[in-house]
Amino acid sequence: MTNLIPHRQIRAVYDDKTIRVYQAYSDAIADSAIARSTFVSPPFKMERMTWIKPSFLWMMYRAGWGHKDEGQKRMLAIDITREGFEWALTHGCLSHRNPSMKEEDWNQLKTNSPVRIQWDPERDLLLQPLPYRTIQIGLSGEAVKLYINHWIQQVTDITDLASSILALIEQGKQEAAKERLPTELPYLLPSSLAIAIGI
Repeated sequence: MTNLIPHRQIRAVYDDKTIRVYQAYSDAIADSAIARSTFVSPPFKMERMTWIKPSFLWMMYRAGWGHKDEGQKRMLAIDITREGFEWALTHGCLSHRNPSMKEEDWNQLKTNSPVRIQWDPERDLLLQPLPYRTIQIGLSGEAVKLYINHWIQQVTDITDLASSILALIEQGKQEAAKERLPTELPYLLPSSLAIAIGI
């Protein structure tokens, strides 16, 4: 099954209007975001790059199921507009230079881009790396403002869901844990945009 999945592919929970991304934060940031259905500054820091991830298991890997540190103890599912998501991809710069691009040109592109695009190994239920990649997207400057003021449609606390899946894994009930995972489907892009972000 895994060798049918392309090396780089966006997989996500989405419908015709929104796509779901994940972030992990402290209680203060999570509580204010849930209350207002978007991030609020303060405690959210507008000046920092904020990374959004469509992969549930990559988010669990990054945050250690919410046990890594106090700043990542709350798991949030954020539904954003598909237009916003694709704006981010269109205005993004890959974190690693394409060998065909000069270093100087790449540095200039990074300086001018409010979005970073990074491809990392997808993770399995035990958070081990898989042979194909998943996307994470870093937003800064203009992109952060658009994210919190226009793109976010809903913020959902999924900390309890993450904890319940982890509990099943620790009990050796992997099939039951898999059944609780969000269903992430391939998210198709126009070919020109797909090529631009390294797919």
